[in-house]
Amino acid sequence: MKKVKLGKTNEMVSALCLGTDSIGSKIDRETSFRLLDYYFEKGGSFLDTANFYASWVPGCSGGESETTIGMWMRERKNRDGLFIASKLGFDYPGTDGGLNSEEIEQECEKSLKRLGTDRIDLYYAHRDDRETPLEETMESFARLVKAGKVRYIGASNIKVWRIAEANKFCQLNDLPQYCAVQQRFTYLRPRNGVSFGPQLFINDDLIDFCQAGQLALIAYSILLQGAYTRSERPIPAQFAGPDTDSRLDVLNGTAKEAGVSPNQIIISWMLEREYPILPIIAGSKIEQLSENIAALEIELTEEQMKRLNTAGNPKLEQEWLR
Repeated sequence: MKKVKLGKTNEMVSALCLGTDSIGSKIDRETSFRLLDYYFEKGGSFLDTANFYASWVPGCSGGESETTIGMWMRERKNRDGLFIASKLGFDYPGTDGGLNSEEIEQECEKSLKRLGTDRIDLYYAHRDDRETPLEETMESFARLVKAGKVRYIGASNIKVWRIAEANKFCQLNDLPQYCAVQQRFTYLRPRNGVSFGPQLFINDDLIDFCQAGQLALIAYSILLQGAYTRSERPIPAQFAGPDTDSRLDVLNGTAKEAGVSPNQIIISWMLEREYPILPIIAGSKIEQLSENIAALEIELTEEQMKRLNTAGNPKLEQEWLR
């Protein structure tokens, strides 16, 4: 699988990150192992998990994803060939969440134990915590890095000005900075002012900020849980805007022209943008992972990228959108 540089670090990671929020919960252990095996056999090594996955599933209390990945790594003896990202910040049974020093230390230890490893390669603040001083949060992450328990830190579902504030503090105090940002993103654009709850959507300001500072941009919910290709799954209401039909027409037309699926076009489009966005892929079946991974073989033409970028923006036909 193609490797890309993680922001301004020297770390090379898989161009397609595997999301594991349903591993070990909605997806049983046997199937989870098959999916992980398939991704790894295809050259994938970048796994994305979190401490509270999947506490929202009936019968689960959080930690199921990390625990299942840990069991798989122990059986396969492949920890050194993987780049593991995990997160903290949301509440789940046993914790109220947040980013205070006690929470960060406690949740890191719990994640390390569940994963059966001595380090987390990329540790995200999963959402902002305005009740904890920013200095306390960043100094706590720095202690984990110094102790070798965490290699890099990232931000997820945090506003761009707060990420900038955190990194400026770290720069002035010679502490590790956020090197990656993970937010929602897809081909369709949400309406102005819509809410995704605690989740934030990648916007132009964040893209500009990450490009200027060379932070890696990583996206989740890229395929809207199958809504692009499955008639029984409607496009979420947040995307019902005046340009949605135009963008869907161009997306489907480009897919037909290339002889591939709309999902594959979206993945390819994200990676071929002026400032690439690394997609998090997922799937409950091998066929779904296979389709997503095959998107790496697609090479969109300049004309196709132009059409995809300007769809729904008739006044911008001569200018590519970033």
